Parts: sequence; C-alpha cells; structure tokens
Amino acid sequence: MIRLFPAILFVCLAACTGEQSAAPAASAVAPQRPNFLLILVDDMGYADIGSFGGEIATPNLDRLAYEGIRFSNFHAASTCSPTRSMLFTGVDSHRAGLGNMFEELAPNQKGQPGYEGYLNDRVVSLPTLLKDAGYRTYMTGKWHLGSGVGKGPAFQGFERSFALDSGGASHFGDMRPAYAPSPDVKANYSENGIKLDSLPAEFEYSSQYYVDRMIEYLDDHGDSEQPFFAYLSFTAPHWPLQAPDEAIARHEGRYDDGYDALATARLQRMKDLDLIPADAVRSGRSPKELPWDELSEEQQKTEIRAMEIYAAMIDEVDRHTGRLLDYLDASGAANNTVIIFMSDNGPEGHDLDETWPMEAYPDIRKTIDATHDFSYAAMGRPGSYVLYGPNWANAGSPAFRLHKAFPTEGGTRVAAFIYDPRQNVGQPVVNNSVQNPTRNSGPSIVDHFVYVTDVTPTVLEFAGVSHPGNSYQGRPIESPTGISFAPLLRGDTRSDETRVTGAELFGKRVVRSGPWKLVHMSAPYGSNDWQLFNVMQDLGEAKDLSSDYPEKVEELKAHWDNYARENNVIIPDWVSGY
Repeated sequence: MIRLFPAILFVCLAACTGEQSAAPAASAVAPQRPNFLLILVDDMGYADIGSFGGEIATPNLDRLAYEGIRFSNFHAASTCSPTRSMLFTGVDSHRAGLGNMFEELAPNQKGQPGYEGYLNDRVVSLPTLLKDAGYRTYMTGKWHLGSGVGKGPAFQGFERSFALDSGGASHFGDMRPAYAPSPDVKANYSENGIKLDSLPAEFEYSSQYYVDRMIEYLDDHGDSEQPFFAYLSFTAPHWPLQAPDEAIARHEGRYDDGYDALATARLQRMKDLDLIPADAVRSGRSPKELPWDELSEEQQKTEIRAMEIYAAMIDEVDRHTGRLLDYLDASGAANNTVIIFMSDNGPEGHDLDETWPMEAYPDIRKTIDATHDFSYAAMGRPGSYVLYGPNWANAGSPAFRLHKAFPTEGGTRVAAFIYDPRQNVGQPVVNNSVQNPTRNSGPSIVDHFVYVTDVTPTVLEFAGVSHPGNSYQGRPIESPTGISFAPLLRGDTRSDETRVTGAELFGKRVVRSGPWKLVHMSAPYGSNDWQLFNVMQDLGEAKDLSSDYPEKVEELKAHWDNYARENNVIIPDWVSGY
C-alpha cells in the first residue's frame, strides 16, 4: 500500500527488446534528462537520521527525505558488497559475482561462477549504460566491488573516480586499512584506476574528502549539456568508528541514559512518523546483548563513548552532504538532479571477536591488535579501532530483529528515500521544520516492499535509457530481475503477494512473499531449520509460525529451491562466524 502519494509524471523510456546496443538513438532520449546523485552510507541504522526516527541532527538529509518520498520497506542485502553488486546491475548478487563477500569466500565457493568477488563479465553496470547514453559519470568513496585492472570503478563506467576499493579503512588520512595481514599494507585507494601510495594532504576525514572531490568533479563538469550521474559512497559509519574531535564533542552527554532508553525513544518516533505500525514493539535482544542496567559503570562509560563517536559520523555525513547540496544550488544543477539515498545494510552489531576471530583470520587479527590503540582516551581518534556492537545496533533499528549479516529485518531493511526536485512530491521543510501543505496531510511514504535490485531499472527509466537485455557488445549478460519503482511513485499499486524474493549469505537463507518470510539460520540465532514469520503482524520476527502453517512453509521452501537453482547458490562449507 502507499500512503499520501503524489501524482508524478516521469520520463518515458524506450522499450527494451532482445539484443540491442546499450546506446539508444538520439531520438529515443528525452530532451531534458535528469542528473542523478546516488548517496550510499555504510552500515547505518534504520532510525539514525531524523526523518526515520533518529535524534541525531541531520537537517540536510531530512529536508530531502521530507520533500521527497521515503521508503519504509526498502531492503538491501545483509552486507555491503553483495548490496553494491545488485545496486549497480539490477541482478542478484549470486549472478553478478558477489555470491559471497570476497573476504568470506568458503573453499567450495572459490573459483565458482558468481563467486568471483567482483562484478563479473556476465553483467553490465548502471554507470556503463548511462555513460554509453551520454551521461558523465563520477564516483567518490567506497567501491568494494573489486580492485585492479578491469575491476575497479574506472573499468565499470565511471570516467572519474576516487575510490576506497576495499571494504573499510581508517577515516583519517593515515591510510590504515581496516583489515590487512601485515602492518606494512596500506589501505587500497585508487584514483581513475591507478592505485595510490599516499593520500592527498587535503584528506583530513573521509566524509569531508569524498565530498570535496565530488564537488571538484562537478565543478569541472561545469555547464556541460551532458547530464551527470554522481555516486557519493560514504565509508561512514563503517568501523573503525572515528570522527573529528569537534564532531564528537557535539554529542557528549547525549547518550548517558544508554541504549535501552534510546531504543524506546526511537521506536516511538518511528511510530509518530508513520514508518511502522502503531502496535509495533521493540525487537527481542540478540544472544550477545545485555540490558543497560546490567553493565558496570566502566562498561557504560565505554559504550556511551562509542555511540557518541557513531553519532558524530552520521552528523558529519549530513554536514558534508549539505556542502554538496549547496554547491548544486549555486551551480544551478539542483533543479534537475534526482537524489537517491540509502544504506547498504542494517547497523553493524558485531564485536571485534566476531568480525575478525583469531581462529579464522589469525594474521589479520594480530595486525589489528598490534597496530591500533584500544584505550578509552584514543576512542574515535586516528589509530583507534572501535565497533559499537549489538546493543547500540538494536537501538539503531529498534523495531527489527538482529543486524548486519542477518537476513532478518534488522539486517536488510534500511532507510532510503528519493528526492526529485522536478516534481511536487513530499512535505516542504522551512527552517528545519516540517510544514503542512494543502496538497498533502503529511510526508509521502511508500510502504511497498522495494529491493535494492530495483534501483537500476528505476534510474534507467528516469533517464530514458533501455537496458540491452541479454547481450552487451557481443557478450551474453544477465537481464535485471529488479522492478522499477517509478510506478509506485506515481501512485500505482501492485500486490506484494505476487513478488517472491530470495537471498543467501554466509549460509543464512531467506525467501519472502508478501508478508511471509521463511528464514533459515543456525543456533543461537535460529533453530537450524526453517522458521516462518508474518512480518506484517510481527515486525520483530518474534513468533515462529512454521508449525501453524506447514503448507506455507512447503510453498516457500519450493520457492527457495527454485531461487537457489536459478542463481547457482552454493551453501558455504566454511563460515568465519560473521
């Protein structure tokens, strides 16, 4: 269902028919094509920003969200690189090359089709298609879809790029990798496909520099008649949690009441914003969580500091995004730039021992332990290594079960919105206060299930570009399985009951149809067997209905078998514990 939707007219696109060139004829392209700014954040909780229930001051993102359309039921993969592979292809990650994260490949997956660890040659990327169609393409930030010749962003359609090719790194300019087998390894940055040995002196903090470079690219773009596709991929708030001292100071004392109080407050704001049902309850604790009042004073002190740093990272994302928005306004590009914002998965709820267990990654773990300062005084500063763990992750998405790396709602349901300045869409904001326009009684929200594979078909539709189907420049490729959500923005309705989606990562499996979810996870997070949930009635996935609806279990298991067969899913014979 859709609440408070506007009537929107979008650019018509040429029909996609069989094998054709990726570049459409000039007559097939709309005369005034929009620019695109795709903003991706890394490991952000659903309720972190204000427009999704958070207390962190995020006025720039909130303005876009309120004046645009928010997705209350948008889903990604449960971790970063599989999400990114689907975001840029519209194809399931097991077909696109990221059936598993490269760092987590099991012995039986290595060398198998769909498990290359980078975008393979059986898909064509969104920036490639847009570039073919006359778009200028720019990227700054985290890539995590392969590095080296033929794999990085410079080889996947981006004509200018400054990228962190790996999954994480220090947020400061010291080039410390988030994980490496030896102390002499530097973070894997590249510029226009060339690996960097050092970072520019202007690189003071990741969010600052990614925006600086994007502004530089767009400034060089100038008044070109060609539209642009800009991909701003923040590393924040991915671990190690780090932020400038002055940013952390803005949040001191805010979280002294602890994560349970924060979860309660955010849950209520999510209800007030009409993002979740009024009868939704806080999800149950994971086996790793503890009530706040059971922590020692010293434990509480460390937990509070971790959340202050995390909040500062979200704050910095918003502040620097605001600089980019100001630039677009000043340059005159803002009125024709469609902005899409999302997180790549749910909040990170693992601790250091789960993320890099000594038995699974002895060299990496020894390097981390030997080269970082874990003291309280160092937290958030260069050389520190902080994760905020399962307790704050629960507060990050308080209505949803578990967190990153799990196929439950907490791992896959993410904050996402689209802002199209060409349309009279959402609810205007003046002086950071939501107004009450006559055209709507509140912000526009789409409640339908939307999947990350839907972004590529939607952007192509907005741009008036056809996907080439199953062939690109003489090689066979996968056609997108995603569905454009442009009709949902127009107010069209579709039944979620008819859409069936499956996913697998680290051996954790899920298949979804309408309100029904069939989930398979090992203990202590699951039953080592299939569990059935109705997420419309039980958003926190607390009650297993498998024994009450055995026919539904068998129906969804059949869907799972079909999904696994079609996508060459290989259940790993080894997992790290992540």
